[in-house]
Amino acid sequence: MNYDLFVDESCHLEHDKISVMCIGYIKVPRMVYDRLKEKFRTIKNKHGIENEIKWSKYSKVRVPLYKDLVDYFFDNPLEFRCVLVKYKGRLNHQDFNRGSYDNFYYKMTYYLLRPNPPKVEYRVFMDIKDTRGREKLNKIEEVFQNYHKGESPFVKFQHLRSHDNDFFQLTDLFIGAISYKNRLFKGEVPNNPSKLEFIEYLEKKSGFTLDEGTTPWETKFNIFDHQPKNQ
Repeated sequence: MNYDLFVDESCHLEHDKISVMCIGYIKVPRMVYDRLKEKFRTIKNKHGIENEIKWSKYSKVRVPLYKDLVDYFFDNPLEFRCVLVKYKGRLNHQDFNRGSYDNFYYKMTYYLLRPNPPKVEYRVFMDIKDTRGREKLNKIEEVFQNYHKGESPFVKFQHLRSHDNDFFQLTDLFIGAISYKNRLFKGEVPNNPSKLEFIEYLEKKSGFTLDEGTTPWETKFNIFDHQPKNQ
């Protein structure tokens, strides 16, 4: 079975003065893509939602919708994985990333995608973030071609707009919740009972807390906790 991966990022800018970063994906079996997409649309229609779902547009009146989407994720053959960077201020690009934040970004993307088994094909779709997007995609593709000696299972890297695909919206919702809980712990965002209600629901369904890493072998809902060392 081949897969499509829909990758999105939260708090990913180098100088945004935010202590955490999260990059993650929703993994969709291509064989059942159309059926899963239709189910997603059915849920949005049930709640009268036509526009894009984003964590930055979180609304307490939509909590029933968000919970339905969590149920949808756990009731269907979808997978989620993310890399959570908890202490962005500790990053030492000179010693560990050859002096470049871009190299750090490529490394996190590599950590994100690498655990996928190599004997199937993956198409990777990434939300467009900036004008250097194509350059970044080419570099990531080069990294995996080198790692797999020219036979990378990641056969396609392409940019899409998040509003053009529903699965980006699910990725955004999950990484948004993860980033929020970790920023709340650091006092960077105000306490929002409605957001915490959704986070508690997601934690209960997944069996994991969103401010800690999961077991490495977890495949349904995986958080890789990456903590840069103190300098």
